[in-house]
This record gives sequence, structure tokens and C-alpha cells, in this order.
Amino acid sequence: MTEVHPSRLQTAKQVVLDYYADLDDAGPGQTAAAIGRHTTPEYRWRGTYPFYEQSSAEAAAEVFYEPLLESFSPLQRRPDIFLAGSNVVSEHESGQAGTTWVCQMGHILGLFDKPWLGIPPTQRMCFLRYAEFHRIEGNRIAETALFTDVISVMAQAGQYPLPPATGSSHIHPGPLTHDGLLFDAQDPSTGLETLALTERMIEDLSEANRIAAETGDDRMSPDVLRKTWHDDMIWNGSAGIGASYTVERYQHQHSYPFRFNLTDKVFNGHVARFAEGNYAAWFGWPNLSNRATGGFLGMTAGQSAEMRVVDIYRRDGDKLAENWVFLDLAHWLSQQGLDVLHRMRQLLGDEGF
Repeated sequence: MTEVHPSRLQTAKQVVLDYYADLDDAGPGQTAAAIGRHTTPEYRWRGTYPFYEQSSAEAAAEVFYEPLLESFSPLQRRPDIFLAGSNVVSEHESGQAGTTWVCQMGHILGLFDKPWLGIPPTQRMCFLRYAEFHRIEGNRIAETALFTDVISVMAQAGQYPLPPATGSSHIHPGPLTHDGLLFDAQDPSTGLETLALTERMIEDLSEANRIAAETGDDRMSPDVLRKTWHDDMIWNGSAGIGASYTVERYQHQHSYPFRFNLTDKVFNGHVARFAEGNYAAWFGWPNLSNRATGGFLGMTAGQSAEMRVVDIYRRDGDKLAENWVFLDLAHWLSQQGLDVLHRMRQLLGDEGF
């Protein structure tokens, strides 16, 4: 990663902040115009299941923003992390090295008063967890990837579609340090340190995976993680897996179920990977492909399926302290014949939802 002048990142952040201000002020029927005022003519929008890829502001508004406004009004954006950076992903990893990206992560809060995706309303406040990435060209957004946790909304509505999560399920907090909103310019060298640490973490895991493949033992030593993670790390995973606290509990509540019950794992690369200050953000489309051998999320052995994943990290000194993760689990399940929304609608029958 080469240093990027802070003014370039500040300009990109302002583009996104202006976009959010316009979009969040838009009422029903106005979201397409609001998006269009801040995006390029060739705008590309990616969404998790069941929204998928759209090729215009109008299409993104139609599949996601207008239905959301209809069901969860009034909406309140509650960001916990906001950063920008220069993408370090090389072309062979399907990314675009050197492009400028901005990431925001948090929750969208609303009163869940009308059905959304067939999920019955609760008439109460509801939190939609999100992480959103924007690629900036000039003074416009050229590409967006929006990860939302649909299964968490199902859970809040009493329609949780999976076996009990191995981790803790709750509204995920922001950083312990409350410093994740990087509105001001940051020292470029700090971001370089953060990115270097995350790269070392990847190298350690890759080496552990290589040894596991040779020995057939997937029970990775916790000392591998402790090289780059504080022992009291917090891993905030998507609904279906949940959150874990400390290296030991992370291994037992996520890492081991993932390692033991999925095979034929292939890393497909990231679209964007960047850092600013003490924070780093990545996403892939997809990052991984794997095959269930039985047990993961209650699934039997199945066919190869892809996983779309977001990782956002906070560095504390010379180690990582917190990780917020979004896995498009509903998409992974749908590739194996389980459409969680379709099954929910079938079970609800003719109840008006």
C-alpha cells in the first residue's frame, strides 16, 4: 500500500457524506433521484440476498430503498465506523488497485410497521445491520456494495430460520474506543501499519491452513491467532453465527465449526481492501467457495457454494482487537436449495404477510 494524500480521501468521504445526506432525506418515490444525483451514469450496485446486482440508480431504489422506506419509516442511520482508503487489491484478484473506496458500517433503525420481504412487522423499533462500500470516481460514486443482515431482521421478528447460533446474537456494538468515525484526515502512516498487520494475519492463517491440509488436523493452535490478535478480541459475526469474545471462544464458536464442517475451501480474492487510521475494511464478491460436509448452520452435506464476506478491523497497538464480519449466509444457503425467505412465507401461509 502506498501513501495517499489525505486530501484525496477527504474529498471521497465528503462525496459519500453528501450522498447519505441526500438519500436519508428522500421520501418515498424520491430515492432513485437522490442516488442518481451522486452516481456515475455507469453506476453498479451490489446487494446481498435477495437484492443482488443492479446496474442503475433506479434499479437499486426499486429493489432495496423504496421497499425499505415503505416498511421501516421513519429511518435513522446510526453509523459506527467510517473510513476511506486506496485499494491494494491487484488486478488478478478481480479488484482495481489504486482506486479510492469509502466504507461505512452501522445500523439502520426504523419502526417495523409493514411487511418487508414477507417478514411480518413487529410494530417496534428494528435494527438492520449494514456495511456499505463505495468506489469513487472524480466526485461521484461509481460502484456500491451494500451488505445487510436480513437474517437478523427475521430473528427480531420471531422468524429465525436456523438452528441456535454458536455465538451470541445481539445488536452489535461499535468500537470499544468510540473512535471509528474517521471524519477528519488521518496520518497515512497509521493506515499503513494497520494494513500491514492485517496482511500478516492473513499470512499466518494461510500457513496454518497449509499445515492443516498436509496433516489433516484442522484444530489450529490458538497461538497462531495470538500472533496478531489480542486475547480479549471480539468477533462480531452475522446472525446465524453470532459474536464471540476472546480467542478461545472465537475458535470454539466460529472457527472450529467453520473449519470442521466445510471443505474444498477456495479463496477467490477481494474486490477492495484498504485501511485508514486504526481501521481496515475488505469485501469480496465472492471471497470464498466451499462445500458443506454436514453440520454447519444445520445443513447436511451439500454442493460447492460461494460466500460473500465483509471484514472490518480495529487495530489496538501491535495487534487486532475487534472484527465486524458480514457473511451473506442467506445467499450461501440458497445455493444449496434453502431459500429462507421462501420457506418462511410458506410457513406463515395465508396470514396476510
